Amino acid sequence: MSSRRGFWFQFVLVLCVALIASSQAFGQYRGRKYKAPPPTSRIQVQVFKKLTGKPIPNAAVIFNPSKDGKDEGNLEVKTDPEGKAVIDVIPTGSMVRVQVIANGFATFAEDYLVDQPTKDIEIVMLPPRAQVSAYEDNTGEPAERKPGVQEPIRPKPKTPQNTPATGAVPQP
Repeated sequence: MSSRRGFWFQFVLVLCVALIASSQAFGQYRGRKYKAPPPTSRIQVQVFKKLTGKPIPNAAVIFNPSKDGKDEGNLEVKTDPEGKAVIDVIPTGSMVRVQVIANGFATFAEDYLVDQPTKDIEIVMLPPRAQVSAYEDNTGEPAERKPGVQEPIRPKPKTPQNTPATGAVPQP
């Protein structure tokens, strides 16, 4: 009885060794090599109002990183009640465009080079401003549009000057 037990034990042992050896050989010739992710930086953005210096909660902070001219996508984070937005997945050594959008304020956008493991950015939001335009009016002066929502300027239809009134017969 013990010889049978010894036989099965040896058989299972040989089978396990064969499976382990085949799995190692399989791993050498197939599959992908592990590539470690690039080192990332922690970016903390603090958003303030210019007039009062108070933080702006619930502002959208959009990160658009690019490395070696290749766009890495974009990520959006909302600010907390203290006006802070934190992200820690931006690759170190990349250029990141930080855009901040908040209700009642002009949109902010600026590029930053992320070259250290941590980066703190303070952003001061301004009230809405007049739209900057490269176009000009017919007079040659810059366009003067007030900030905010405006109705488009539509030309009024021209009324003819020498038309007879309805029902009247023109006299020669």
